[in-house]
Amino acid sequence: MTNIAVTLTVNGVVRRAEVPGRRLLSDCLRHDLGLTGTHVGCEHGVCGCCTVLLDGEPVRSCLTLAATADGHEITTVEGLAGPDGEPSPVQRAFAECHGLQCGFCTPGFLCTVTALLRDNPAPSEEEVLEGLSGNLCRCTGYQNIVRSVRRAAELIAGEDDGGPAGWPSGPVRTSGDAEDTGHAGPAGDAEGAGRAGIAGGATGERAGAEGA
Repeated sequence: MTNIAVTLTVNGVVRRAEVPGRRLLSDCLRHDLGLTGTHVGCEHGVCGCCTVLLDGEPVRSCLTLAATADGHEITTVEGLAGPDGEPSPVQRAFAECHGLQCGFCTPGFLCTVTALLRDNPAPSEEEVLEGLSGNLCRCTGYQNIVRSVRRAAELIAGEDDGGPAGWPSGPVRTSGDAEDTGHAGPAGDAEGAGRAGIAGGATGERAGAEGA
């Protein structure tokens, strides 16, 4: 198979690679360019952990061919911090509000939230939930992730009170009972419900084991 020469501007740096025509952008970033901050989970465009910014817009890099990104600008999680390595407001907020546990899904969330707050600096709770509906987290239950988004919005607006935001005060509404499934999506749409079904198998397995 003949390789294709691609030129990408990744995190502000022009990068070139020779890739097979079917090379995914996620694999190009990780294996050809050595940017392993982009994680690959489901490889079906469902979990969102491979999300990067393509010309500023969130895309699933596991569904995007590297050849189609030729000539475009890519931002990965490695490019979110400032030139001096100072964490971005979104990165700082996730650290302050404990918006991660294992961290595998975090790069995708960081890229998604960066674009969300760029386009909507003061989102409502519903807008935050909708904005996060394409990203799955199997650890946190989403509440601290939502708080992280709110905190990031405060930091971007310059409203730094020295501590994490307290909003929302109550449980985050999910597409299913977070205690029962543990993995429900953060928004109550059909997409989130589908993800709850995908990840909720552990609940059934646990129930079966208890009933055995």
